[in-house]
Amino acid sequence: MPSALSAPCFHDTAAAYEKLESLLWPNGPVCPRCGGLDRITPVRGKTARCGLYRCGPCKRQLTVTVGTIFESSHIKLNLWFQAAHLMCSSKKGMSAHQIHRILGITYKSAWFMCHRLREAMRDGSSPAQLGGENRVIEADETYIGGKEKNKHRSKRKHRGRGAVGKEAAFSLVERDGRVRSFHVPEVSAKTLRTILKAQIDDKSYIMTDAAGVYRKVSQDFIGHGTVNHGAGEYVRHGGFMHTNTVENYFSILKRGITGTYHHVSQQHLKRYLAEFDFRHNERSALGVTDDARTFKALSGIAGKRITYRDSLV
Repeated sequence: MPSALSAPCFHDTAAAYEKLESLLWPNGPVCPRCGGLDRITPVRGKTARCGLYRCGPCKRQLTVTVGTIFESSHIKLNLWFQAAHLMCSSKKGMSAHQIHRILGITYKSAWFMCHRLREAMRDGSSPAQLGGENRVIEADETYIGGKEKNKHRSKRKHRGRGAVGKEAAFSLVERDGRVRSFHVPEVSAKTLRTILKAQIDDKSYIMTDAAGVYRKVSQDFIGHGTVNHGAGEYVRHGGFMHTNTVENYFSILKRGITGTYHHVSQQHLKRYLAEFDFRHNERSALGVTDDARTFKALSGIAGKRITYRDSLV
């Protein structure tokens, strides 16, 4: 049986360009500057770069990487494909240090590559709402950070003030469907309700725990079920009312952050959440293979160019 990385696009730059063109230009080359479709011809010659074209209408040169996370990168495109496959096929993620060792590039380059690929995995600016008629959405929040017992005394959890020094993540999981996560500044009724109303179809049924921040959710949706974790209650009504799906998602997220990344900074948490969301939404349980997941991520690179300076904020 051939290796998962035996395909030509993982080893040959020309094959990688050809594969990327088939993903982003299924109907032929498109100029990202003028939008032209006609008279876009390959640039020939010994000095021509791989995948280089010339646009007839605007007279400018282009490649399929223009306007994507790959633009102006000095790393070979086939190495980008390898990095994407490693990240997409590892359930709990792949650290930049591991990418740097496997691909033989600098740690700085590997770190930047990983953040660019996480941008490719991120949902578009206006994704469709989750849920709908006869659909159940589970909502819950968690805190990302070190264990309370390992913190300095001044950083430990204070009564009524939440987890000091931790960042809050809020996730919506559709049963047998997709997940969407958010890095929120605070866990409050106002913050969470705004996200719920914007991201979930009002014909959906919502499942949460018994926290007070969800008290008014019932008026925005068809129904609202709760379980009281504080009283040791996790399932009600014959197994219908529970938040186990979102809790399972959090278990993978936290194992990945603790075991693979060890530390996630505040400014980049949204990208790590996008990475774990993507792998869950394109999981093998839905029939998605590692190759299909990788090429789906690479299909999301258009219009998401970020510079190294951008990735620092």
